[in-house]
Amino acid sequence: MSHAIELIGVGKTYRKSAFGSAFHALDNVSLAIAQGESFGFIGPNGAGKSTTIKILTGGLQPTSGEAMLFGTPASDHRARAGLGYVPENPSLPDYMTPLEILLMGAKLHRLDVADLRAHCMGWLSRFELAHVANKVIRGFSKGMVQRTALAHALAIKPKLLILDEPLSGLDPIGRRDVVDILAEYRSGGGTLFFSSHVLHDVERLADRYGLIHQGCLRAVSSPAELVGQDDQLTVRSLGGKKVEGQIAEPGERWVWELSQSDLWRALAEIRSAGQELLEVRPRLSLESAFMRVIEQTKSTDVRGN
Repeated sequence: MSHAIELIGVGKTYRKSAFGSAFHALDNVSLAIAQGESFGFIGPNGAGKSTTIKILTGGLQPTSGEAMLFGTPASDHRARAGLGYVPENPSLPDYMTPLEILLMGAKLHRLDVADLRAHCMGWLSRFELAHVANKVIRGFSKGMVQRTALAHALAIKPKLLILDEPLSGLDPIGRRDVVDILAEYRSGGGTLFFSSHVLHDVERLADRYGLIHQGCLRAVSSPAELVGQDDQLTVRSLGGKKVEGQIAEPGERWVWELSQSDLWRALAEIRSAGQELLEVRPRLSLESAFMRVIEQTKSTDVRGN
């Protein structure tokens, strides 16, 4: 069985002008993503995330290497059959309605359903857009446009969903709803490749994540592998008396960094001190791993200079 996504030594070089120096947006990126996998793509602004996604969706040609979707070159239009895609800033025809956009997408993908209109309305309802289904998009907020684009991508029943910052422009409630919908898509066997600055959502949705910085893929790991790199835990609690080793936080809260082997003893002490347990989590989060890789890269650059 072919991979859903495969990047083989992909590079992309731009020139700033006819006489300018070359800018290497991607440098020898290789990555394989299995069918049914959920993969989070993270990195700072300008790291190469959007360039990678544009190559995967056929919007750009790599300078070197090859990008494949289900064994077909990404440059081949046949690779995009069954592909749902939402860019970071969707540009939808503002003279059309959400329902018209979903119907158009479903017809272009030759979707076979008993009642196409009801199918599309169902997805608009999922994204809280049923009440504006027949209103033109002109005047919609950024969040409403984003939800329309996401509904369009999912309404075609994609076998692969590629999303560039899918939570951009959404309010906290909208972000939670979209994360729930994507989690359902993932649990239903769909393949998900998404970039995000919201690292907590990457941790929730991704089976694995890749960290790209300055055009190079610096790390590929799973949440379980990340946690296994450090046996330290962070324990937070509220109220009561301080226990030796705890550090005070605002709001009568306590934080305690300790090893996994000390957890049960610590929980007993917290209870004896009259504290309420709030949280127990691995100390090494995706955010801390992200910052560690960035700092290591900076140190390498300094030594190289």
